[in-house]
Amino acid sequence: MERQLWRSILAAFREIGKPRFDPRSTFTVIEVVRVWFWAVIHDRPISWACERENWPIHERRQRLPSNATMSRRMRSHDVRAFLKEVEDRVLRPNSAACDTWFIDGKPLAISGCSKDRQATYGRATGGKAKGYKLHLIFGKNGMIGDWRMASMKDDEREMARRILRTTTIQGRLVADGNYDSNKLFAICDERGDIELIAPRRYGPDKGFGHRPQTAGRLRSKEILEDSDPQIAQQIMDERVAIERFFGNLTNWGGGLACLPAWARTYRRVRRWVQAKLILNGLKRRRTKRT
Repeated sequence: MERQLWRSILAAFREIGKPRFDPRSTFTVIEVVRVWFWAVIHDRPISWACERENWPIHERRQRLPSNATMSRRMRSHDVRAFLKEVEDRVLRPNSAACDTWFIDGKPLAISGCSKDRQATYGRATGGKAKGYKLHLIFGKNGMIGDWRMASMKDDEREMARRILRTTTIQGRLVADGNYDSNKLFAICDERGDIELIAPRRYGPDKGFGHRPQTAGRLRSKEILEDSDPQIAQQIMDERVAIERFFGNLTNWGGGLACLPAWARTYRRVRRWVQAKLILNGLKRRRTKRT
């Protein structure tokens, strides 16, 4: 699998083309990004990929930057822009080809003894945990529409509002009861191209209260509670794709299982998650479906 993913990454680099070379730099952007992905594929830190003996024999002739050079160049604008271009090409080739989307968050917990000051305590699976959280919008075909990284304490509804203001997806967006918020429905109504479907947070037996409700929230209630029960059940059954997607994202060698010890602070965690999402997108391309 590592060899196949490595060939897919190099092919993606060739599709994008060589970025402009800065004569003040010793190593090109592609040389830096190659070392980065070699480390991520094997779940190793950057320092491991900077050692020549950790590469195949036919790759050992290439120049390798030092760990300090990698740390400096990975923060540069040209490398971050190239990684963003790779992400857009692999994860979002054609977002208009999907009309049903899902939104959810995945906790990325770390040890409570960690000295990472940017990691906070918040709600996770089975209780509270310290770490970060991945907020993701993906389609029923596995395509990623948009994503954000945040601290564990950040509310999922607030992060969803930030994503919906800038995302380019269109169609139906299915969520769980945690996203039942008038502010979220108002953003979708204002856009006009996203229909949010979310069950009421406290159940259908509870009222709405005395505050005015948005048209999108009333429409979601009508679809899930007042229309044909089979249609409502079919919509909610589609949410199984959320657990399936996160399972495919984590349950393979090289997937986003848990944050390693060298992925700490927001900047490094986001960069690690971005690389894992790209690898998962390349893996889905190569997997034959039956």
